[in-house]
Amino acid sequence: MFGDGNFWTTYAFLVVIIVARYFMIAGFFHYYLWMRPADKVKAVRLTRHNPTRATIRHEIIMSTISAFIYAAPAAWVMVMWENGGTALYTEVNGLLGWLYIPVSILIFLFANDAFFYWTHRAMHHPKLYNLMHRTHHKSKQPTPWAAFSFHPTEALLESWLLPVMAIFIPIHVGAALFVLMAMTVTSVTNHAGWEILPRSWVKGWIGDNIISATHHNMHHTKFNGNYGLHFRLWDKLMGTDIMKPVKK
Repeated sequence: MFGDGNFWTTYAFLVVIIVARYFMIAGFFHYYLWMRPADKVKAVRLTRHNPTRATIRHEIIMSTISAFIYAAPAAWVMVMWENGGTALYTEVNGLLGWLYIPVSILIFLFANDAFFYWTHRAMHHPKLYNLMHRTHHKSKQPTPWAAFSFHPTEALLESWLLPVMAIFIPIHVGAALFVLMAMTVTSVTNHAGWEILPRSWVKGWIGDNIISATHHNMHHTKFNGNYGLHFRLWDKLMGTDIMKPVKK
């Protein structure tokens, strides 16, 4: 599987998968939200500006470079898994085994969210911003293609946490794939420039606790808050949540 334990074969395979996943998901949402007449789109537009070709080209180039970086620690873990050196597993035993699957998903999402919040906030410090994070904020109004539009230093920083967690914290392979897919979809939609969630969700419990495009778009336009990835928890705890409750 994945090259019979050969790192470079596994790495090449994962690069193809990550790039293909990015283009399929970002491409779908770009077409659905930006290529069709606005009155046909069942979403709320968050910006008056149409994305420029230069912006999209920059986002695609940097996201593709990030894919090559993200694939390396993932390939390392896959090779370790094939040799029995990780906490990844494929068999589920009993009721507790099934109940643990959603628990493990939440563990990985909350850990990644906490790590992202603090590293993201740190990268807004003037001493780190130009080195690591300025590339992402070239998209003042991002598009779906901005999902992984990072400087290589930022991609390197963010790429290792989940693979390392998979070495020590048990997670089913299917659950791990779900986490990765969910992260890709939410990253694409949160940068889309449109809010695809129903207004009732945004103004209710989901919007009050889960980050969507409405929340993250403010980070790109106002710049001084909303640092979280999946949840608004850390922004609220640290006083960096700049999104006011959505009016009914």
